[in-house]
Amino acid sequence: MLSRLGALLQQAVETREPSVDLLEAFTEHWKGITGYYLEATDESIPARQTDIPWRLKQMLDILVYEEKQHSAGETGPCLEYLLQHKLLETLGTLGKAEYPPGMRQQVLLFFSRVLGQVQHPLLHYLNVHRPVQKLLQLSSDRLGSGTEKEEVQFAAVLCSKIQQDPSLLPYLLEGKSVLNGRRAQELLDSPREEGLEHPPGPTASSPPAEPSPPRRDSNLITSLVGLCRSKKSRVALKARENLLLLAGLAQEAAATCLVQGSALCQLLTGHLCDLYNAVPPSTDPADVLAMDRASWRSQGDTAGDGVFPGKESLVAFLSWLDYLDELVMGAHPLVADAITEAVEEKFFQGILQPQLLQMSEPTVLSATALLTGTVRQIRAPALLHRLVLFLLGPQRHPETPGDTPHPLRAQLIDRCDHLSDEISLASLRLFEELLRKPHEHVAHNLVLRNLEARAYLQHGPHAPEERGPPETDPDEDGLDLEEDPYFTDGFPDTGFGTTNNPSPGPPSSGKGQVSEVVSSFLCLVPEEAKTSSCMEEGGYDTYVHDALGMVQTCRANVATWGWPLSPRPLESCHPGVAFYEGHFLKVLFDRMTRILDQPYSLNLQVTSVLSHLAAFPHPHLHEYLLDPYLSLAPSCRSLFSVLVRVIGDLMQRLQRVPHFRAKLLLVRQQLLGLVPGEQMDHTVLFKGVVVLEEFCKELAAIALVKGPPEGPP
Repeated sequence: MLSRLGALLQQAVETREPSVDLLEAFTEHWKGITGYYLEATDESIPARQTDIPWRLKQMLDILVYEEKQHSAGETGPCLEYLLQHKLLETLGTLGKAEYPPGMRQQVLLFFSRVLGQVQHPLLHYLNVHRPVQKLLQLSSDRLGSGTEKEEVQFAAVLCSKIQQDPSLLPYLLEGKSVLNGRRAQELLDSPREEGLEHPPGPTASSPPAEPSPPRRDSNLITSLVGLCRSKKSRVALKARENLLLLAGLAQEAAATCLVQGSALCQLLTGHLCDLYNAVPPSTDPADVLAMDRASWRSQGDTAGDGVFPGKESLVAFLSWLDYLDELVMGAHPLVADAITEAVEEKFFQGILQPQLLQMSEPTVLSATALLTGTVRQIRAPALLHRLVLFLLGPQRHPETPGDTPHPLRAQLIDRCDHLSDEISLASLRLFEELLRKPHEHVAHNLVLRNLEARAYLQHGPHAPEERGPPETDPDEDGLDLEEDPYFTDGFPDTGFGTTNNPSPGPPSSGKGQVSEVVSSFLCLVPEEAKTSSCMEEGGYDTYVHDALGMVQTCRANVATWGWPLSPRPLESCHPGVAFYEGHFLKVLFDRMTRILDQPYSLNLQVTSVLSHLAAFPHPHLHEYLLDPYLSLAPSCRSLFSVLVRVIGDLMQRLQRVPHFRAKLLLVRQQLLGLVPGEQMDHTVLFKGVVVLEEFCKELAAIALVKGPPEGPP
């Protein structure tokens, strides 16, 4: 096009100045556009069927051609004419009138092309950025309009210009409210009037809240956020990418302008709250928990998770949360802090907390499942940190029984042992997701702070390193539980790393201690109660493979946490400190004591959480959860001591069940899907035995993969 235009204009080079011809052609095209409004009689003819698009294209080509004929930074006559005669102001007015039909689309295209193709800085001019602001006002909060494609293209050009020159940002954040003429900054001081306050989430007896009324303090930010919500996936994706660009500007002045001069944080968080409230309360929590992580880039592409009622709303919420998560990760620290603060205030505290503290079981179950999905979705360190502190509190000192400085934490842990199995299961899933997150405070707050002093150990003349594996008498099978040395409050003086008959010489390489620990867990379940060897399963190697993946993931997560390599020396611990395992471990251990009487799915979840704790490479956790030979202090229990008591109870109960071996094998076959599932007496008991055997294998595999603890005990 430029070459053809150049050929036409070249004819007049010998007789006239090129600038005169260009300006004349430019003004003639402009007069042709304005003349249309004086001469047209049929108001229904679309703009694309008139000569307006062609004339606008000619004007653009002239501006681009003219610029190439002048030195850099020099303004040509045509550009001066456009600025002095406020052509963009007039075009903006014509676009607002939407006459002829489709004129707004043509104006948006012209603005985008002029700003994108003319290299001379334009947005600093009042006669440019003022009509740009007005055009942004027209495009904000108009979801589903026929010009969304042109609107997002226009916004993308503006973002590109701002990326080149961040000082332009304030010019595009001065949009005024179409309703009352106030600037965007003034609206930040009165969020309630503009729909920034959001109602609490749905309860069991109330329907989801309606979305907040559309905001009209229109500027580039409101336009982009509005386009982010477009039903057209390409439009929404492009708007989100450009919002990421703005939030990631490195200049502190630009970041401050975004935070203080726009409603960015309120709009982003407000939409998150609206989407959460739009998830139907009737959505099955099991479907929520089964959802994979959503991705904001694959909007609407979730066929792999199946179809269930409420899925579309759930995916919309999780996708937007994923977007905010990435926004926080890539944003300037000032912007990231402001967004996370708004999310904590409006979403965590304003919506989640009231629902989680309710007494209504359906509401609690739904909120817990959605919270688990939220935890799974969040990866940004700043956002994850606020979420962890919101759920668990900042406390890091050892717990004392009955101490509840953070009511929400206490409530969530208590629900792991709720009367409702569904709520217990959902709560345990929540804590498993928390333990998977790469945040040091989770493991410390839940478990490690109570193990720091190693008060679970018997402080006496026999130091832990003097212990050896327990010597058992084959005739001890008939002993009562109280007489069995495994069931004493303190285990025999046996060691986690020496042989039965220690002899003088170099210390053990550690291979013996690992094999002894592995054998202790593998031999914990008596042979008559084992059934896995009768099935054609993957064998013990499968457990080792799974344990290796779990341990490697945990090691990668904790690599930067500065955890010690060896346990704290006993001489530095206070011997008079009474040991309390803590609220979380107490609930888990209590659940384990009832493994023979609980539903199969609940048992699987309890053991899954404990396996994850055992995989952590902290020497105190390793010692407390994986050392079968601890000399426990009076009234203390460890994971192994809990398991031994369960095994003792199991053997007494199995002796009272006729043909228990055949029935146990049948139940395992049913669990594997080898035979039809039929209800029989003691089914819960037999399923508990299966889980117990599998759990002991998992612990043995974890101990094998982790190897001996480093350094002296």
